Amino acid sequence: LRDYARQTGTVELQLNDYRRLSGDNDATDSAITLQHGAQLSTVVAAMRKLSFGKLLEFSTPGDIRDISLKIFDRSFAVTYLLEIVAIVIGLFGVAATFSAQTLARTQEFGMLRHVGVTRRQILGVLAVEGGLLTAAGIAVGFLLGWTISLILVFIVNPQSFHWTMQLHMPWLSLGSVALLLLISATITAVVSGLRAVAIDAVRAVKEDW
Repeated sequence: LRDYARQTGTVELQLNDYRRLSGDNDATDSAITLQHGAQLSTVVAAMRKLSFGKLLEFSTPGDIRDISLKIFDRSFAVTYLLEIVAIVIGLFGVAATFSAQTLARTQEFGMLRHVGVTRRQILGVLAVEGGLLTAAGIAVGFLLGWTISLILVFIVNPQSFHWTMQLHMPWLSLGSVALLLLISATITAVVSGLRAVAIDAVRAVKEDW
């Protein structure tokens, strides 16, 4: 049975059978199934009128589920920090890679400027290269992340934690992060190429003469 109150599986027994098998006559909680058409507020109000009604605590399955998911989210809140760190490290990697590439291609850019290619056009080429490289990385990241999520949700959780989860893909959030990463990486590639195109064309190809 799906149970958000505990990680282990649950088994439903009649109370008399449970007491007979376990010898435990105490009860700390119980589940109430409402008849069709019954109002939850009416049932709760009636039970509050009992002699021990003030000691009772009521929770709906939705309440238990929300509490469990909040605890789960807090437990994995550090993953959001790790995601930010990974993005920053990735941007530094893009900057270092394109800085090295643009400096190595300084003479190439100088020759392009000799034949009439403007600095803006060269920067446009670098932007396209950075965007395509980042898009390829995002696509591979999506594929690997989706595969790992399937393994975690449908294999690791049932076997290790004995509970099941529904797979939910937050496409809006994922698309926003991917777009932000694509734009940031493209800007990083252009900024990295500014130094190379800032060198005078004659100076850039001087070693070739």
